[in-house]
Amino acid sequence: MRAIWLENKILSVRQNVAEPVLKPDEALIRLNIAGICSTDLEMVKGYYPFTGILGHEFVGEVIQSPGRIDLIGKRVVGEITIYCGECASCLAGRTAHCENRQTLGLIGKDGVFADYLSLPLRNLHMVPDALPDEAAVFTELVAAALEIQQEIEIHPEDRVVVVGAGRLGLLIAQCLNLTGCDLSVVVRRPEPTKLLKNWGIKAITADALKPGKADVVVEVSGSAQGFALSRSLVRPRGTLVLKSTFAGEMALNMSSIVVDEIRVIGSRCGPFAPALRLLEKGLIDVSPLISGIYPLSEGLKAFEKAAQPGVLKILMTR
Repeated sequence: MRAIWLENKILSVRQNVAEPVLKPDEALIRLNIAGICSTDLEMVKGYYPFTGILGHEFVGEVIQSPGRIDLIGKRVVGEITIYCGECASCLAGRTAHCENRQTLGLIGKDGVFADYLSLPLRNLHMVPDALPDEAAVFTELVAAALEIQQEIEIHPEDRVVVVGAGRLGLLIAQCLNLTGCDLSVVVRRPEPTKLLKNWGIKAITADALKPGKADVVVEVSGSAQGFALSRSLVRPRGTLVLKSTFAGEMALNMSSIVVDEIRVIGSRCGPFAPALRLLEKGLIDVSPLISGIYPLSEGLKAFEKAAQPGVLKILMTR
């Protein structure tokens, strides 16, 4: 089968990759559409040592499912963490932090930029009939955005700032806007400013914000400068939510975190079922975020486009 292969920080399109060999609890899925995200781009830079097929955002059709024949022919999306169910973390309900976990297209498990992929049945969620592939492919990202509200309470009176108006930042802003909070998004370019205004969300430049006034700041810029800005905006005893994943290390003044009693929250994967509901009801607008769609055979061009400044979501179809 065809696949987008990463090895030694080099991407290639391979034509003769072996199809996945199913385990008893897995389904074989034929790819319909997949999305390139910031983590995929960082993987190419060496964010995590990985050799194999990249990608974790997808919609596909189940073509083999020994344990669930009712799924055959159904469109599905899938949670990316493959957990053992037996370690201390799993038994405590922290399956996302399984001590033996694999992560689709990231850690020990080939990803979705291929003709076929496999996932455990318990990871799969059926896509509602009315939801098109081009919207359903955003499920993993919307779930990640919703994870913030799983971890902390956002109140209508809270002053919330999102730093980073890229692929994930714009989805986070839409999800947070549903809480009725006093929301602002830091922007650097005119394109996201227009989108945010269309959604009734305040777009603001960094120099227009006063330091130390926000109750909650969500850092999703993926840059050292964005992190520094995010930290400066949090009030004493406020909350800093970190959503960025990128190659390299970040400097952090721990003394100021202690003195100001800042709560720092790491946040990654989130709940798929409510994400699908929001997308199905049209409460999250994803169509303006699509900057281009490429066939899998042009995967290298798709990655080049996705890495360009100002580009939002690049999709690949089988």
